[in-house]
Amino acid sequence: MSAVGDVFMPEVGAGKLHVLAVDDSHVDRKVIERLLKISSCKVTVVESGSRALQYLGLDGEKSSIGFDSVKVNLIMTDYSMPGMTGYELLKKIKESSVFREVPVVVMSSENILTRIDSCLEEGAEEFLLKPVKLSDVKRVTDFIMKGEGKKSVKKSHKRSRSDDCTPPSISTAFSSVSHPCDVSLPASPSTFHSKKSRLSI
Repeated sequence: MSAVGDVFMPEVGAGKLHVLAVDDSHVDRKVIERLLKISSCKVTVVESGSRALQYLGLDGEKSSIGFDSVKVNLIMTDYSMPGMTGYELLKKIKESSVFREVPVVVMSSENILTRIDSCLEEGAEEFLLKPVKLSDVKRVTDFIMKGEGKKSVKKSHKRSRSDDCTPPSISTAFSSVSHPCDVSLPASPSTFHSKKSRLSI
């Protein structure tokens, strides 16, 4: 991986997810970068929301990196950052016609429900509580990899499962028969929040 300024450029490789990781903490950037590399992802790390917008070419100026046609499969951003929060970055991405379908995962060390709900309602794929674990990263990347093979416009699992299926908590409340769309819950659901998990509460 080579560096351009403070932005690290991903190595070229086929069949790998390209993840843009955004965090103002140097330590947290290194941790998430390592977890993503263990999960066989290409990683680009930046230290702020404004740098992420610059990388994506959404800052109103021509990208100084020269990666106008860069493909990003997933964006993982910290919530609490100076200048631009992860929530504000999420809104900018979802307002973009080019990147609105790219899944965004928000991370935070603070478990504040109103903050979590706001991010999920704005279109975040998931809200992960720090410290982010390898199991969290693998779950997210495995889901994205499955979606990459489909030709149809990719919708996040929180939308497709909640739209197409009755949430498991409702189906089990009214029937003893297992619902065909039931999904096994992760071992530690308290470490992440998704739109689907919020709907079943």
